[in-house]
Amino acid sequence: MLETFVAPADDASGEESWTRREILQQPATLRATQAMLMATRDAIDAFVAPLLAQRDLRIMLCGAGTSAFIGECLAPWLTATLGRPVEAVATTDIVGAPHLWLDAARPTLMVSFGRSGSSPESITAVDLADARLASVHHLVITCNAEGALSKRTATNVHVVQLPEATHDRAFAMTSSFSAMMLAALSIFTGIDTMDERVEAIGESVAAIIAEADGTAATLAARDFERVVYLGSGVFQGLAREAALKLLELTDGAIPTAFDSALGFRHGPKTIVTPRTLVVVFVSNDPLTRLYDLDIIAELRADGNAAAVLAITTQDDAGESLRVAGAAGFVDADLLFPYIVPAQLFGLHCSLRLGRTPDRPNASGTVNRVVQGVRIHALAA
Repeated sequence: MLETFVAPADDASGEESWTRREILQQPATLRATQAMLMATRDAIDAFVAPLLAQRDLRIMLCGAGTSAFIGECLAPWLTATLGRPVEAVATTDIVGAPHLWLDAARPTLMVSFGRSGSSPESITAVDLADARLASVHHLVITCNAEGALSKRTATNVHVVQLPEATHDRAFAMTSSFSAMMLAALSIFTGIDTMDERVEAIGESVAAIIAEADGTAATLAARDFERVVYLGSGVFQGLAREAALKLLELTDGAIPTAFDSALGFRHGPKTIVTPRTLVVVFVSNDPLTRLYDLDIIAELRADGNAAAVLAITTQDDAGESLRVAGAAGFVDADLLFPYIVPAQLFGLHCSLRLGRTPDRPNASGTVNRVVQGVRIHALAA
């Protein structure tokens, strides 16, 4: 169980923190996750394939916090890939207003992401779907074999149990985020197909870890007062996750924001000050990339931001962190190396501010597995 683990104390470089270990282990955990999927693909396909044969099937990608942002990253890509709507709906939204999100008339596949698989909203969202939907199936993707969701044994449930190493001990989700995202991407785009891509993805993650660690430390030392992450398409969800990582690991000391490259001009751009860092995740899609490069050029020409950093695969974005060898990647595969610089930056900012990365919230008001949620009964 989680409570039996005691995270090592941080030293000045963060070398001993679970947070750092779990960021650095992602090449290995991504490969281990795909290997597990290959070993169990017959059972997964037997559950998923008949559901996907239903053309009116509603697919919902569900989770809370970082787990919800997995859905936000993948929903646009899977919608295009599967040729049918795939929706990202946070469990916190479902629990708060089930009448708005659960459609009893439509057969539904609810994909539940959960590092612990025991958050109150995750459990309640599944219970609500079972109670309110005439036809619902649950694909649970979880890192914790002892979690409540992993214990579900009903005939309408299939649990994908990820390798134990993905069950992050630290407060902030890092390798659990990337592993659950890879699992869903693999399942819905073809486990065999992903098996041909995962080695290159793992290599790209390893390469950006080596490249980004020093850059992240240097940026953290500049003591930015605000940080903005921008991304288009699948990267808007990633920008939201990147912003949350910094907020979590600094215990809210550095305010963050996220947006799309085009949306940022419509008001949110006013957040930029001379002590603001703006990070842009640059798409490999030729058209989308042009809009990403436009906002980078505009922000630099404005001269208002302290720094504008591109996370990219090519050499046409000026000051940047480049993911070598990934110029041919589809954007969905870039999600995995692109999140690493944001994770490392959050870690180094946490250390710079004197926080303990594995337990950044010293007051105890924010917890690794959410607490204090009261589940209210539905009105009759």
